[in-house]
Amino acid sequence: MITPNKNERTILVTGTAGFIGFHVARRLLHMGQTVIGIDNLNDYYSVKLKQDRLQLLNNSQFIFEKIEREDREAVTALFAKHKPSVVIDLAAQAGVRYSLENPFSYIDSNIVGFINILEACRHHHVDHLIYASSSSVYGMNKKMPFSVEDNVDHPVSLYAATKKANELMAHTYSHLYQLPTTGLRFFTVYGPWGRPDMALFRFTKAILEGNPIDVYNHGNMKRDFTYIDDIVEGIIRLIDHPPVPNPIMGLHPGTSHAPYKIYNIGNNKPVKLLDFINAIEDKLGIRAKKKLLPMQDGDVPATYANIDDLIRDVGYKPDTSIEEGVSKFIDWYKDYYGIK
Repeated sequence: MITPNKNERTILVTGTAGFIGFHVARRLLHMGQTVIGIDNLNDYYSVKLKQDRLQLLNNSQFIFEKIEREDREAVTALFAKHKPSVVIDLAAQAGVRYSLENPFSYIDSNIVGFINILEACRHHHVDHLIYASSSSVYGMNKKMPFSVEDNVDHPVSLYAATKKANELMAHTYSHLYQLPTTGLRFFTVYGPWGRPDMALFRFTKAILEGNPIDVYNHGNMKRDFTYIDDIVEGIIRLIDHPPVPNPIMGLHPGTSHAPYKIYNIGNNKPVKLLDFINAIEDKLGIRAKKKLLPMQDGDVPATYANIDDLIRDVGYKPDTSIEEGVSKFIDWYKDYYGIK
């Protein structure tokens, strides 16, 4: 387990009421870091769940401000006031399926919000910007496992397109202003305090209530499910490893002549969706009623992360099995909702 260097610095974590942002902030606070957290507490899913996460971050070294990244003046004032040296930008409008219904929310949050973060990092000389990308940028790529050297010019959802745009925007700022940026392509993160719109949460809720679960592509899907603690460990390890320019490596995608890097961050072990459901059923002791459906627009049949670069650079090694991770989530779910 890695602990960042403590040198009287302030770390800004955006999206601290969100799933990944909450876990990252909590880990940093446990390490004694000073954390500035921001979130807009929107109602994309349960605001109460977000507020309950924030309650667990109550700490003398944690400062929370409710602002939106797309509010340029608020973001500028926040940076001027707190002067963060590291920024971990995890706020975004998430979800592939929701982007089919509400496209403008993705442009506002993921494009406008991100340029505001980039500009603030530039003007306040931030040492390292780590930001969330997504495995969805790989679109319908057939070659497995997905590598950062693969072409990602064919997204199949607006959400994926905004994440690809974030990577391009970050590279521009790394090139023009020598701002060190690291983009992380997350692969299906799950675990306690997870998002209600994601499969594990939806399946658990439906099975416990005796309702059928929607199984897309008739269950013929694979996902590189990655437990939240493994994701957080990877982020923490990268804080003190800002990218440096490398003219030779810059010839390959994912690296650059600028201080810019892209990593896959996943479990490196794709799991069949039906096997994932079996793990939930086994933990609950209840068989699911499955409603088999065709593939939904914007979805892909499989994801699989090549994480060789992350292993090489920071010794990243996910070690949480699906059975262990699912079990921990269900224990949390039952406790949170008071289910015996």
